[in-house]
Formats: sequence, structure tokens, C-alpha cells
Amino acid sequence: MTLPAPQPDLIALAGRLADAAWQAIGPYFRTGIDAENKAGGAAFDPVTIADRAGEEAIRAILASERPDDGIDGEEFGHHEGPSGWTWLLDPIDGTRAFLAGLPVWTTLIALADPDGNPVIGIIDQPVLGERYVGAPGGAFLETSEGRTPLQVSGCPDLRQAIIATTDPFIMTPAEQGAWTHLRHTARISRYGLDAYAYGRLAAGSIDLVCETGLQPHDVAALVPIVRGAGGIARDWRGREAKLGPQIVCAASEAVFEQAFISLRRSAAD
Repeated sequence: MTLPAPQPDLIALAGRLADAAWQAIGPYFRTGIDAENKAGGAAFDPVTIADRAGEEAIRAILASERPDDGIDGEEFGHHEGPSGWTWLLDPIDGTRAFLAGLPVWTTLIALADPDGNPVIGIIDQPVLGERYVGAPGGAFLETSEGRTPLQVSGCPDLRQAIIATTDPFIMTPAEQGAWTHLRHTARISRYGLDAYAYGRLAAGSIDLVCETGLQPHDVAALVPIVRGAGGIARDWRGREAKLGPQIVCAASEAVFEQAFISLRRSAAD
């Protein structure tokens, strides 16, 4: 599949989208803003003025510079574009962390081809000044000091691994059972990191991340980064990762295969 513009231009554009999102979101961070419940009922799925402002800022640039591309955003929905290419946006992945003032929320930006395969991905954590980027040919971490190639750890054994999931209590009972087995096997387990965990997997400090209940805009940016860093991104049936609802990313085939023994028992169709 040929990219719809030279690759460096698209990576630069994705970076400008992330910058624009932070300019819109930043004034609200750690200010005690209120959150609405977009789920309704007893469940609580928070959304804030910052979420909406970040996505509006991104959409304004795309409307000007890539008007023929589609957009699938968490806050303002999906529309098709005649080019067939689609930008998938999550302006604040980890709104709960954002509301708690924790710098582990991220802005997710991805570009998917007409077949729905994510080609370029960004996980941006602007408070820490870390931008994880994946594209054809590899992945890198961009900071104020420049760009550093990303490489997964290559951890060979789940018993030595550091693993993560955002919140096991949102899993089904069967999924919780699979996670419990992984937690008891792994060396260290961490929680509450949302998409930031996948950036750290690509950087080599986490060895396995598994999640469920994900939407396309939650997943698309992660895949080019993890794969570009030499990692594995698949669903819980062992197939190449789709855009939700279940994903497992690993730093080696060996760690994936060990985790897969548990995960496949509660895999979605």
C-alpha cells in the first residue's frame, strides 16, 4: 500500500496534530475541572472539556490539510473520506488519570490505510515530554534531546517479565481469570497506565501488556509503535492485532506464547 503522501510529511503532520492537542488540553491539566459521565447510569465513563478541545484542535488541522481523509475520533465520531485513509484519534487516552493529575494519560493519533491497517501511530505524553512514534521502517522516541530508536526488551520468559493492564476489574470474570494467571506468573505487575504502557513496552521497560474492551481509536496508534520496535501485537486468539476489543503486546515470541496459554481461554470471537 502506497502512503498518501511522503512518509516524513505524514509523520511531521501527526506530530503537529499532537502539539495542537496539547495546546488545547494543557490549560486544563491539574486544574480540578469537572467531568461528565458519557456512559450514563451506574457506570462512569468520564469526558471533559479538555477531551473535546483536544479533538477539535486536531480536526481543525485535518480539515484544512487533509480534507479527503476520514476521521474516527472518540469524542466526535466517525466520518468517511474519499481518500479511503482514516485518522483515528483519542485526545486523552486515560481521562481518569488526567482527572487525578497523573502524567500517564496520552494523546493517541494513528493513520490507517483503506483496509483498516494502522500505518503510522503516535503515543504522546506531553507532560513528560515523551512522544512514541511508529511508522513503516521502525519506531522512535522523540524528546527534547532528539530521537532515539525504540527496541523492545526481548525478555525470554514470562516469569522474568514486567506486565501491565489498565484495570482488571473492567474485565469479564473469564478475562480476570486469565489475567490472574499472568499476574501470578510474572515478576512484576503494574496498573493504571492506559496506552502509556505500550510506549514503555516499545522502549523496553515493560515486557507484556494485555487489555480488553478497546475501541479502534484505543488500539490503532499502538500497533505501528510496538511492531516498529520489534514487538508483537496480536489479539487473544493469537491472530494479528485487530482494532479491538482484545489486544496483547509482547516483547518476545516466547513471552507471548506463555501468556497465550491463559489468554486464549477467554478470547473473544
